[in-house]
Amino acid sequence: MKNTQSNTDQSFSRELKSRHVQLIALGGTIGTGLFLGSGQGIHLAGSSIVLAYLITGIMCFLLMRALGELLLSDLNVHSYIDFIQRYLGDNTSFVAGWTYWICWVTIAMAEITAAGQYMQFWFPGLPQWVTGLFLLGILLLLNSVTVKAFGETEFWFAIIKIVAIVALIIAGIYMVAVRFATPVGHASVANLAQGGFFANGWKGFFLSFQMVLFSFVGIEMVGMTASETANPKKIIPKAINEIPMRIILFYVGSLLALMCIYPWQSISATSSPFVQVFKNAGIQAAASVINFVVLTAAASACNSSLFTTGRMLFSLTYRGKSRFAKHMGTLSKAQVPVHALRFSTVIIAISVFLNLIVPGHVFAFVASVATTCFLFIWGAIVVAHIKYRRQLQQNHEPTHGFKMPLFPFSDYLILIFLGMVGVVLLFRTDTLIALIGSVIWLVALSLGKKLRDREKVGSLADSSDDSEQLK
Repeated sequence: MKNTQSNTDQSFSRELKSRHVQLIALGGTIGTGLFLGSGQGIHLAGSSIVLAYLITGIMCFLLMRALGELLLSDLNVHSYIDFIQRYLGDNTSFVAGWTYWICWVTIAMAEITAAGQYMQFWFPGLPQWVTGLFLLGILLLLNSVTVKAFGETEFWFAIIKIVAIVALIIAGIYMVAVRFATPVGHASVANLAQGGFFANGWKGFFLSFQMVLFSFVGIEMVGMTASETANPKKIIPKAINEIPMRIILFYVGSLLALMCIYPWQSISATSSPFVQVFKNAGIQAAASVINFVVLTAAASACNSSLFTTGRMLFSLTYRGKSRFAKHMGTLSKAQVPVHALRFSTVIIAISVFLNLIVPGHVFAFVASVATTCFLFIWGAIVVAHIKYRRQLQQNHEPTHGFKMPLFPFSDYLILIFLGMVGVVLLFRTDTLIALIGSVIWLVALSLGKKLRDREKVGSLADSSDDSEQLK
């Protein structure tokens, strides 16, 4: 293959600069989960959705501190799946690796589905699958060039999102200050208090955590950029430590602004509240601008999905001996896993077909699948971190500079939180189905790995017997 390197010499180029990683980390925390999924969360929890985002954000920050400590303990890794393999074993890392790949495949499916819905704001008769297919083709082309092309694309996507959310917050403050008239009253801080803070009770508050958690999936993506970062020891801690401020500004700030402008009871669960609020307030131009922003957010998240699925599939296959593994585990001359990217894109494109058949049900289902799979992935990262720190203690080795605060209590707190969200998934039909499907996937992967290992042992034993007979 003249366009690829041999899979015995595989290393990513370190072309991502500080501004790329900072904005990739930011892009991983602002996407369709916030711009589209927050409508469902607001519908379930009312004003208490802000508290749900704040709690989840704190847990995600602690998760990222655990991941950051792992990453900086050994920079010669392709992804944090290598740490899961090192501390939790081959079987867990195999399941985690393929689960993480399928997580990002489902996220990309959700994003291109959302992009199709956003385009219908301007073109009501345009089928969702047309937008999805076009978007996938463009992003595959960009990701196939160089990692720098991905970094630049994500940088500008993130800039658009940041500017838009800051503008939204400023607009919200102004509209509250002048008591801007809306079809259902006036913009006011008093809108937050309608029905009480826990308007739908504790049940509604807890049920909102599925979509809230989905809003944060991808926050760990900085772990996939470690091997392509020019100065990871400086850049990764900075990206992680800025997460709390981003959460307060971009999640809590934007949702407070939305619910002050427009009472939460009037926000739809099935469309973007960001677009809906300005459209219903009679500011059509602002609604179009916001719709453009949420469209770029979907494109940004899909861009991140392609980047991650390609790197993950490469990482899973680059030591493999099968024809498929050798093909997927090669890099182009630009040091991009182009074959893994193309294969992942083909799988993601299944959602184009699904949107052709059942256009109204794809987003909610794939978002639920992604959430349930990420519970396992994040849990594995935390357990790997616990094992890493215990190993240091047993060997009387010093910890590295970027330590997880309040260890081990913070790790156990994250695990309790993830367990709570897992329990919450049992109480709604759509999330329960996704949870059952995800558990079946995890069990099937684990059994498949054990059967494959058993066959390898058997074949080695047979070859050993044959050699003994020849002697």
